[in-house]
Amino acid sequence: MALLVSLAFWLFDQFGTDLSGQPIDKKPPLELPGEDPGTEIGNRSSEILNQVPEEIFPDSKGELVRHTWFALSYSEDHEQAEWVAYELSRERLNANWAERPKTFRPDPGVRTESATPRDYSGSGYDKGHLCPAADMAFDATAIDETFLMSNISPQFPAFNMGIWRELEELTRDWARRFKKIYVVTGPVLTETDQKPIGFSKVTIPKAFYKVLLVPDQQRAIAFILPNERSEQPVMDYACTIDAVENSTGIDFFPQLLNGPDEELEASLDKSVWPVNRARYEQRVKVWNLRR
Repeated sequence: MALLVSLAFWLFDQFGTDLSGQPIDKKPPLELPGEDPGTEIGNRSSEILNQVPEEIFPDSKGELVRHTWFALSYSEDHEQAEWVAYELSRERLNANWAERPKTFRPDPGVRTESATPRDYSGSGYDKGHLCPAADMAFDATAIDETFLMSNISPQFPAFNMGIWRELEELTRDWARRFKKIYVVTGPVLTETDQKPIGFSKVTIPKAFYKVLLVPDQQRAIAFILPNERSEQPVMDYACTIDAVENSTGIDFFPQLLNGPDEELEASLDKSVWPVNRARYEQRVKVWNLRR
């Protein structure tokens, strides 16, 4: 009897049917190998997720957060980045633009948690990009990451839509002209006389800076712009890298500007950075008056 039962189970296992009368497929499901971080696939993914050359990082005092095409140092005390660093190139700027996201969101990559869009609600300040969306429009992931709140800082509306916008557009002009620029930008957090905003207590910066280095041509320039409406030409705010270092306490391009190259930090030649006079006039007559 036991032999007959065993034989019946074997026949059912080999030739059995389901309730619909269809044969049961006893083949094991096809298994796809998982991605091991040590495999070629894993390494390739790691490379895709880190496209910012570390040599452009300033000395970091905050939490280092790496995104795909830019990196930043997040200051928990001020609930914003103390600097954002990335490479800007003619090739990327000339690529087709990806769709611009419509919403801001907290940055899950910040270990201590970033500020939130709600912190800015009713504050009277714009959610000002540090790394502009237009600088990252060459890639859907890149532009999407610029809307993370770690890349945002409180900016006076006429500043954000005025002189800050003009400097961003000039920076793109220069990147097309020089082929490649290293950019480090952020708020000046050493002084503030405004009450913080939101539940997270986000600091209101008195000024913002931008530091630019053309690595292949040994050219550098920096700017410190007050967080307010301005009628002055952008170049009135141009300064040396040393001046920004003194204002922020941040050491810029420590791996690139050392030895003889360190002299670039103390030099300023405005003549090699052409500006668009028509854009300045548009800013003063149109952009400054929009809000």
